[in-house]
Amino acid sequence: MDSINTINFSLFRRVLAMTKPYRGTFYFTAFLTVVLAPLAIARPKLLQTMVDDYVFQGDISGMSLLAAIIFGVLILEVVLRYLFLYHADWLGQVVIRDLRVRVFNHLTRLNLSYFDKTAIGQSTTRTINDIEAINTVFSEGSITILADLLTLFAVMGMMFYTSWKLTLVVLAVFPLLIWGSYKFKESVRKSYERVRNHIAVMNAYLQERITGMRIVQIFNAEKQEAEKFRQINRDYTGANLRAIMAYAIFFPVVDIISALSLGLMVWYGARGVLSEEVTIGTMVAFPLYISMLYRPIRMLADKFNTLQMGLIAAERVFQLLETKEHIQNDGTLAPEKVQGDLRFENVWFSYSGNADEAVLKNVSFHIPPGDTLAIVGSTGSGKTTIISLLSRFYEIQSGSIKIDGHDLQEYELFALRRRIAVVLQDVFLFSGTVLENITLRDSGISEEEVIAAAKMIGAHRFIEKLPGGYQYQVQERGATLSMGQRQLISFVRALVFNPDMLILDEATSSIDPETESVIQYAIEQLIARRTSIIIAHRLSTIRHASNVLVLEKGEVKEFGPHEQLLAIEGGRYRELYEKQFLAPVEEE
Repeated sequence: MDSINTINFSLFRRVLAMTKPYRGTFYFTAFLTVVLAPLAIARPKLLQTMVDDYVFQGDISGMSLLAAIIFGVLILEVVLRYLFLYHADWLGQVVIRDLRVRVFNHLTRLNLSYFDKTAIGQSTTRTINDIEAINTVFSEGSITILADLLTLFAVMGMMFYTSWKLTLVVLAVFPLLIWGSYKFKESVRKSYERVRNHIAVMNAYLQERITGMRIVQIFNAEKQEAEKFRQINRDYTGANLRAIMAYAIFFPVVDIISALSLGLMVWYGARGVLSEEVTIGTMVAFPLYISMLYRPIRMLADKFNTLQMGLIAAERVFQLLETKEHIQNDGTLAPEKVQGDLRFENVWFSYSGNADEAVLKNVSFHIPPGDTLAIVGSTGSGKTTIISLLSRFYEIQSGSIKIDGHDLQEYELFALRRRIAVVLQDVFLFSGTVLENITLRDSGISEEEVIAAAKMIGAHRFIEKLPGGYQYQVQERGATLSMGQRQLISFVRALVFNPDMLILDEATSSIDPETESVIQYAIEQLIARRTSIIIAHRLSTIRHASNVLVLEKGEVKEFGPHEQLLAIEGGRYRELYEKQFLAPVEEE
């Protein structure tokens, strides 16, 4: 929490280090900062000189020359300030552009356990809101604070040089301003911190409810959810209003102090003019100095808070980037093709890492190349966990998983996943065309290859009937397509990547009987000559399997061909088969 109360300079240096690829722009902006400070105080000084040396002397030509110089200085300052503001903002934008890509790439490499325990809205907040806040470190924070401080010291230096007595009178109310600025800074800091926390909560809530809107409406929960959102929204608004209140009090107070300072200057300066201690030119220049003195002070406290909030956001983003919850990719094997000989040997796995909460317990089985294994078991028995481990979405605690005799960790991660295709029960489709959803925007896959794959599994006819065919715009999550249509698209997606191993996770469980025959044909085409794992839900899918693996509470209970397991009296597979696949016989 120290970084909230004071500037965390190590974090600040880390943020500035992100400008390294744009070092030239950074140095140019810093140079403009140094140049603008003395340039800003040149105009009041030139105006003082004009009044004292030319106006009262009646030197029209000298006065005209100095007026032209003042105008030139003004134009130069405007141009340089434009360049300064543009490049400071540009620097912030390119830095957060690069950072946003870096964070997104990092998120795509995290293992699934991170997403299991982290709300989607939180990751969204880190990627959008927090990164946008880092931009203010450059556009409104560090560089502009430096510019304001240099201007402040330059103005005070010139004021003391011009008239130290008058300057001391002007600064008599300065302690009051410093105290007010500190109180304002602390009030706004706390409000900003609340705002950032509340917006993270709001993002997470909205993400969940919008994604699950179907459930909200099915169970008529709109009223309850709306009331909960109103409370979250009130908390967020309240945090913003507290910050607004601080601004509403502080800025008028600064104006009052500035007016008081100007009044003291006029009171003492008038006496100085009468006693010839202060010139008329000084009296003309000093109101400009006072304006230039109080304007940056008025904004410094606000900018300091902006800098702090930007650094707090940066700390959150860096914490995300430092998250080590990703699969180590130290393997070097990257074969163009695998035979598909799969072995699980004494595999133990727990999502929490605690052996007492093991989901898989000493699981062992073997699938020869080209064979199909069906996995059955009650809910929570560990069926889906097996396929997640095969794709290395999680790491096992003990035992080994081997493909073609090589441990999974020996394979380069993305090369391994390229050889394995997974078709899930809940098909996720992205906003975009059918073609883009099948290829996932892989430029190496042509439309002709997609059409050939669709024809092979019998999906081409249905896709052709869609408005626009393969260019049909799929809505988010495929909302405008039926479950069967989404499933067929996922089958084409799996086939077009030409995998050597195939996993079907209850891929037919939600299909209507009319569509099932099409899906069954697609499955037959997909598993042909491929090592396949089918998490079975219907008998029609089990018939393709060479062997059946029966899981119960994470343990292998039975393993063997369908007929062999069915013949076991009192066997677990026979029990499941009779419960799920045989229609109940009415008693006579």
